[in-house]
Amino acid sequence: MSQAAPVPSGRRTPIARRTKIILAIVAVLVAIPLIALAILLTYDWNKARPWLNAKASEAIDRPFNIKGNLDLSWEKPSAVMAERDRTWRDLVPWPHLVANDVHVGQPGGMGTGDMASVKQFSFSLNPFSLLHKTIAIPVLRFDAPAVDLRRDKDGKNNWTFRNEDKPARWKLDLERVVFTKGVVKFNDAIEDIDLSADVDTVNADPAYGISWKLRGTYNNGPVTGGGKAGAVLSLKEQSTPYPLQADLRVGKTHIEIEGTITKPTKLAAVDVRLKLSGASMARLYTLTGLLLPETPAFRTEGRLTGELGEAGSRWVYDKFTGKVGSSDIAGHMEYQTGKPRGKLSGKVSSKLLQFADLGPLVGADSNASKEARGVEAVQPSGKVLPVESFRTERWTAIDADVHYAAERIVREKQLPISKLSTHLILKDGVLTLAPMNFQMAGGSVTSTIKLDGSGNGKQAIKATAKVSARHIKIKELFPSVEGMKATVGQINGDAQLSSTGNSVASLLAASNGEVKALIDEGTVSKMLLEQAGLNIGNIVLTKLFGDKQVKLNCMASDFQVTNGLMQTRTFVVDTEEAAITGDGTINLANEQMDLTLNPKTKGLRIFSLRSPLHLRGSFSKPEVSVDKGVLALKAGGAVALGLVAAPAALLPLVNTGPGQESGCARLLAEAREKPVAPPPGKSAPSAQNVRPRR
Repeated sequence: MSQAAPVPSGRRTPIARRTKIILAIVAVLVAIPLIALAILLTYDWNKARPWLNAKASEAIDRPFNIKGNLDLSWEKPSAVMAERDRTWRDLVPWPHLVANDVHVGQPGGMGTGDMASVKQFSFSLNPFSLLHKTIAIPVLRFDAPAVDLRRDKDGKNNWTFRNEDKPARWKLDLERVVFTKGVVKFNDAIEDIDLSADVDTVNADPAYGISWKLRGTYNNGPVTGGGKAGAVLSLKEQSTPYPLQADLRVGKTHIEIEGTITKPTKLAAVDVRLKLSGASMARLYTLTGLLLPETPAFRTEGRLTGELGEAGSRWVYDKFTGKVGSSDIAGHMEYQTGKPRGKLSGKVSSKLLQFADLGPLVGADSNASKEARGVEAVQPSGKVLPVESFRTERWTAIDADVHYAAERIVREKQLPISKLSTHLILKDGVLTLAPMNFQMAGGSVTSTIKLDGSGNGKQAIKATAKVSARHIKIKELFPSVEGMKATVGQINGDAQLSSTGNSVASLLAASNGEVKALIDEGTVSKMLLEQAGLNIGNIVLTKLFGDKQVKLNCMASDFQVTNGLMQTRTFVVDTEEAAITGDGTINLANEQMDLTLNPKTKGLRIFSLRSPLHLRGSFSKPEVSVDKGVLALKAGGAVALGLVAAPAALLPLVNTGPGQESGCARLLAEAREKPVAPPPGKSAPSAQNVRPRR
């Protein structure tokens, strides 16, 4: 058997060569990280600052400068973690970067100074995530940050960074952010905002880690306040609540919130207790973008929840209660963003509504009240109809669908309204109250009002109104008039008006349509009629022997309205003991009246004054031309209330059934045959039949 030939000296087997190669490769692979580690540990990273500053400045398109020491050390995550949360990876040292005195400058065109600076920021980097092209930072810490955010009048801001719409090759995974003492400034030339917030740490507070104090101005009004928040903002654990508390005063508006944000990266779950108070709900528009009505001073409290998603945001103010003026308020409101605009919907109710609290809705409150709610006091002295303009430029900013109901309404003097309900719809700048119902003086008033504010310009509102009044009891309509206490008659009516204007005064001044009312087959106080007829002797007798009921055959009024001028087509009152006819005009543009009443008594009177009674002057100070002292003034006041307050407040009309063979039918026939003088520049209006109703 032959033996293997010996291997020549100086030659190696293939196995030996391969072993040596493998060992060499292993040695190199081991040496590379060791050398890298040695370099990382010994390298002076401050030498890399110029390169880092240049690359960062290029990336963010604004100056970036690390002025202080830049240091890299190694830390084990397990050192700051609970044992139950540790994994084997947390036992491996991670690189920990600390940069001191870091500054980010303003972009071009946004002025000088720093956009942001920080005394020190530090973070650890997970080296294993780099294998997946992910920069994983468990905790990013800012010490003494200073941020200066700006927006100029052209809309350019310094917080928007250049976006080239290129897919990122690396992913940033930031879990938590830790804040310490610092300052944040915000200046917005568009919204006229100049704010500064001082941030500080809070010790020994289980819920909050930082506090902040706010100061500055908003729309030239002072802004003050403060609050607290969590020291650690979790960006990865979205189920971790981030506590937030704030107490702010913006001008006359006071805002208090306390609650949590459970998804801070998207604000997808805001849940706070919200308290609001201020001079008027309309002042919240600049803060929230929500179009709310003018109101007296208000305060509300309820739960606010919000969700922001890709399809839009949804905010709910639930189970809120509060006061508006002297009226209580409660309900549920919801706001949903969308295109072309967001929508506000909900249900609001009041158990007790003070009628005066409705005045600011149409500008019918006093100049002192206007100043208190933050609008210009524009109501001229002596003018009754409100001249405050509606803010129609805001009507296209939002759509609305809101129901409102008041169980009880309190008014100190005239116009006894007991209940109110309305359905407000705002869509594409058109405001509709359909319907708006009152229960008044034992009867009801139903109306549909449409205000089209979708146009442009100061005279942007095209308005229409249809009103029906039924079974309004005269005795309850004028409770303060002594002679009405024994009256049992009722008023029925309808009205139709259309106009263009920008306030209640301008709308009525340009209105066109008709206003009608009818009282029939009731009874009326003899005292009131005697005062209207100026029958002095019978007034004395009535006071001596008491009042009694007088049968009312009819009372009919029919006004044609042309360019704000109300002109009588028919005005008659017929009873068993007296008859009154009237004619003239009521000018809604200049708030002047010129009416002539012709009283005619039936039967024997001890002493009668049959002279025509002239009612003239302004709405605020009507004058009676036949002055018989306090008695005549009371008579004029009673008739003025009947002619002005009732038609203006109720806007009534009624079509009646067949008439009776009575003085009423004769008076109506005479009134229809009497020519009506046309308004200036207009042809004579045609008379319309108004017949007493059975």
